[in-house]
Amino acid sequence: MRKYEKVVNEMKTTVHIISHSHWDREWYMAFEKHRMKLVELLDTASDLLENNENYRSFHMDGHTAAYDDYLEIKPEQKERIKKLVQEGKLTAGPWYVLQDEFLTSGEACVRNLLTGRKEALKLGKLCPIGYFPDAFGNAGQMPQVLAQAGMEAVAFGRGVKSIGFNNETLEKGTYETAYSEINWQSPDGSTLLGILFPNWYNNGMEIPVEPEEAKKFWDKKLADVRQYAGTSQLLFMNGCDHQPVQKDLPQAIETAKKLYPEIEFIHSDFETYVKAVKEELGENISVVKGELTSQETDGRFTLVNTASNRIDLKQLNRKGETALERKAEPAAVLAGLEGKKYPKELLEYSWKVLMQNHPHDSICSCNVDEVNDEVAIRFVKSRQVAEQLCKESMEYLTEQIDTSNLNSENGKVLPFAVYNFTGWNKTDVVSAVLDVDRCFENIQEKAYWEMQNIKLPVFVLKDAEGNIVDAKIEDMGTAFDYLLPDDKFRQPYMARQVRVTFEAKEVPAMGYRVYHLQEAEAKQADDTKTLITGSNTMENENIRVEIHEDGSYTLTNLKTGRVYSHIGYYEETGDIGNEYIYVQDTNGQAITTQNKPAKITLAEDTPFCAKYHICQSIEVPESAAKELEIAQKSFQECYNRHIGRSDKMVELAIETELTLEKSSKSLKIQTTIHNTAKDHRVRVVIPTGLAADTHFADSAFEVVERNNRHSKQWENPSGCDRQQSFVAMQDEKDGMLIANHGLYEYEVLPDMENAIAVTLLRCVGELGDWGYFPTPKAQMQGTYTLSYEILPFADGERLDVYTLGYQFQNELMAVPTGIHTGVNPQEKGFFNWTGEGVNFSGLKQQENGSDIMVRFINVTELPREIEIQKQSWMEKMYKSNVIEEEKEGLEVREDGMYHVVLKPFEILTLGIR
Repeated sequence: MRKYEKVVNEMKTTVHIISHSHWDREWYMAFEKHRMKLVELLDTASDLLENNENYRSFHMDGHTAAYDDYLEIKPEQKERIKKLVQEGKLTAGPWYVLQDEFLTSGEACVRNLLTGRKEALKLGKLCPIGYFPDAFGNAGQMPQVLAQAGMEAVAFGRGVKSIGFNNETLEKGTYETAYSEINWQSPDGSTLLGILFPNWYNNGMEIPVEPEEAKKFWDKKLADVRQYAGTSQLLFMNGCDHQPVQKDLPQAIETAKKLYPEIEFIHSDFETYVKAVKEELGENISVVKGELTSQETDGRFTLVNTASNRIDLKQLNRKGETALERKAEPAAVLAGLEGKKYPKELLEYSWKVLMQNHPHDSICSCNVDEVNDEVAIRFVKSRQVAEQLCKESMEYLTEQIDTSNLNSENGKVLPFAVYNFTGWNKTDVVSAVLDVDRCFENIQEKAYWEMQNIKLPVFVLKDAEGNIVDAKIEDMGTAFDYLLPDDKFRQPYMARQVRVTFEAKEVPAMGYRVYHLQEAEAKQADDTKTLITGSNTMENENIRVEIHEDGSYTLTNLKTGRVYSHIGYYEETGDIGNEYIYVQDTNGQAITTQNKPAKITLAEDTPFCAKYHICQSIEVPESAAKELEIAQKSFQECYNRHIGRSDKMVELAIETELTLEKSSKSLKIQTTIHNTAKDHRVRVVIPTGLAADTHFADSAFEVVERNNRHSKQWENPSGCDRQQSFVAMQDEKDGMLIANHGLYEYEVLPDMENAIAVTLLRCVGELGDWGYFPTPKAQMQGTYTLSYEILPFADGERLDVYTLGYQFQNELMAVPTGIHTGVNPQEKGFFNWTGEGVNFSGLKQQENGSDIMVRFINVTELPREIEIQKQSWMEKMYKSNVIEEEKEGLEVREDGMYHVVLKPFEILTLGIR
């Protein structure tokens, strides 16, 4: 490893000053208030760039959303902005927004990159530098994603410990670096030059013009940067959060040149700086591998607890991502194969509205309440479009199905199709609401009673082969609805409806199966079948669940005999932190539901499903002690607070619904919390008893293995981590996976039987950071329902349960239809593939073309092969990348399959023409 002093002696020092403003679209002020400042910023920067030849560049924070926001106010400035971008004076992209990397999905990351790239190129030039100045840690697969996108380097601020040149004892592959220049390597081996901001991205802000002040400034700042720089190219970031343009920067640079004639000072940009670094950089810089989450630091800088505040917004994000990437896009692709136009513009709009919530402050909910209010509205707006697109695509597909053999000569027949867009065959309980009859005339009171007085026939459920399927069929009464024909005025009607609920088995991946209700002379299903095997006990062929008097439960894996005792209890603790940081109150006492009586009720007992309802309540302090308000207003650092909890107690009511389905390998849980307290956190605790030192967590395009215990340097009293779809742990014989819907924070508790604690609710009263910003809505008063599932597994089954964990994110969907002819059979899969250890990630149409793009992720350390069955619609298949360029073509083998080998941890995108 080269010494910095040697570099100084060999080459002249060059100081690269990059002007920028880290532009959070919203944060401590609402979006529109920030936008007013953005308009001012870009007007000023544009004037300087046009009229002052010595002010040569401004870095617009690595995202194009800022230009959208600006041009919406000043559309007449578009040509001016384009000219400045084309000349390299303003930078654009590569991102649409500066997203958080752990709370947004891998597919959302790719859409972010595709959108930012597209908009930057429309403006005239793409900045080829990945940029994460303030991301709260960095996901391990980002070098691979950015390398596939052709980026030259990546700049970031958090997640790595900078140790400077007083400590040269680095071990290869640690989370430490002696240099601000590193090689950041993804698990697959993809490596990208990383530029760390060890002195933060404001180390060159407000540079003095007056010589005396400038001398003090530069003496200190040069020493600070030289402590970490591995070359003679020194980086100074001239800006900070929402920093106005420094108009007198050219004069400040002239002052610096006179003070330090031996140093070259230039008003630079990232491309110039990175090129100079690469030309000089030696071989022996640090290699930092995988995710950057402050593992070898005190653990406070990556702000992991932003994963658990405003859990309602986190759930909305997961719903929004699922609605787009796991429903609307694949449904539109399949409908497109049958002739329906792919709704590219509407999907792009829905994605952009969703991604406007993905900047690190927005998605991390570390904002004032009025920002979080707008975030919630955007989530709903985006999902409305996605859900409607999915509905229209499924209806179109359903119209192509031949149901003509389901004649109604022997009574009423009500067909419907069940769709599966998860990427694998799926078995799950699904419900469909079907119209037995409709009345389009006199739809006010008369039509209602006409429908309501219909005597419903006895129905049985049958599958596509005519086999009777166990089902629960309920009379739903009469409901109003309407049709919106393409060529007619709206058509309102009253309908008499029934709801059928059943277990749909092995619905084809990226496909459907038709079922139908048929009128019968008598009920033919056997209602005596049950999953209830004793008092407060239920089981299927895979697992047994026994519920205890305190509401906890024991889960037995019937395949292995492994028993997980008294799991699923709730823990409540005080929280005197803020939206960024969890800090337990000084007393440090946890209140749990253990050994407290619960009310247990059998809620459902059918041949295909059993369900228990559990009611519990605990007495908890109403809030933190009153000293917390003073600490907040006086801006006391939250780690230094010594504050207890209120003496006043309130009731915290918790309802739990445990569901076991006939063919399932998992126990599904819904927890509803009626929150009456403030300044606290509620978690579900699941002791695993597994003899393991590590665990696995789903992340963006990766299942990462993490240590159960943090490093010795870890000082943060919170040991929480972030997850996407699931967290899992395994010993030599058994394992357990816990999947979730929008619950991004968990903690492994090694001293409590290796328990996995999943955060369900975290309630705080202030934003935190640099001032006092109260956030009363972040106290989460009200009722919240959280969903998760527990999957026990045996040695060798971990990769299989990963699939089930991913599938938990996306339910089967049912679409009613009529009896008609069609070109498709009553069961069909449009995309059939196999491959162990590989995650099916996305199916969409090409960004700038009509090819179909499909993405797979090898989540293991071994090469994995996938086989894709050639379908009639597949003319050509080729390897691509995340920006959807056509690469190497693939050939079909004699067995009618495309065979593709994925390297360890590879993100593989395929194009299909």
